[in-house]
Amino acid sequence: MTKAKASAPAARSGAPTMADVAQLAGVSPMTVSRVMNGDPNVRLTTRKKVDAAVAALNYVPNQAARRLAGARPIRVGFLYSNPSAGYLSEFLVGLLNQASLHNIQLVVEKCEAGLDWQVQTRRLIDNGVDGIILPPPLCDLPGLIDMISKAGTPAVTVACGKPDKRAGAVSIDDYQAAFTMTSHLIALGHHRIGFIIGHPNQTASARRLAGFEAAVAEKGGDASPELRVQGLFTYRSGLDAAEQLLALEQRPTAIFASNDDMAAATVAIAHRLGLDVPGDLTVAGFDDTALATTIWPELTTVRQPITEMAETAVRFLVHQIRALREGEGDSPEHMVMDFSLIRRQSDAAPRMRPPLKIGANKR
Repeated sequence: MTKAKASAPAARSGAPTMADVAQLAGVSPMTVSRVMNGDPNVRLTTRKKVDAAVAALNYVPNQAARRLAGARPIRVGFLYSNPSAGYLSEFLVGLLNQASLHNIQLVVEKCEAGLDWQVQTRRLIDNGVDGIILPPPLCDLPGLIDMISKAGTPAVTVACGKPDKRAGAVSIDDYQAAFTMTSHLIALGHHRIGFIIGHPNQTASARRLAGFEAAVAEKGGDASPELRVQGLFTYRSGLDAAEQLLALEQRPTAIFASNDDMAAATVAIAHRLGLDVPGDLTVAGFDDTALATTIWPELTTVRQPITEMAETAVRFLVHQIRALREGEGDSPEHMVMDFSLIRRQSDAAPRMRPPLKIGANKR
């Protein structure tokens, strides 16, 4: 006879309860309730245990009890305009994970380039959403925050380099992340490092550039202006930027791109030119989206916890909305999450031999 695991709740005929979730997660029912209600003061490790227990038990909160408690469904608007499919995919996973836990109806609106954001935002507000989540690049539009704020609708921005104090915010320290990656490349022995800048309409781009430049200055790297090339966070812009950097008379031995899409494009250009990565050229990215591990070689990159950031944004928004429903003032919360430097196969020390001359005839 097989024994049940000690941590598993006792078998029962009915649907799993909050007590079952608490027992499996090893926490109190009160803690489960706080997690379900989006309390931001619960530790991330505890929250993950509760989320895992909810998923394992397929626990669904009692909707009748929620209605009796006045916890009607929460309608959250998600307005996005992002050229990176990998980034958007991970972001949506975080939103959907929390939507199922907090009785949330997610309303998704795509915003194209230009002034379309005004029409889409007005549509969300007029449709009565309780709050709005804004990823980049929309989180950097002051006019957008103005419109949402004037409507009295709570909002949370994600991955904004300079968050607006009128909205909640979840981000990482883009400056320190870029500084850390650049310092790593210099420690490997790279002196001449190319940098592909992110889209100029995003504040995170400027923070990453500043972190790169600070590390180059502090660690003694080559600060030549020609090594900094503008990109747009798209694969296409990465191709153009990499071609420009690798066409320099003295090409860089490493290229650090401001996101994984542009880093992947850099690897593609290197291969087209007959360069080995990382033998002839080290390439590093930023974000650690799925693309980082679907190309060859896999990318060394800065891991931005995109899914966890989206989950945290939902919890912040839920907490603020419920406080408003109860007539309580609740200031928007800001959180800076941890990043990680992930080493894979695309970085190495520079080869101690003359660089391959681009365009040379091979025999």
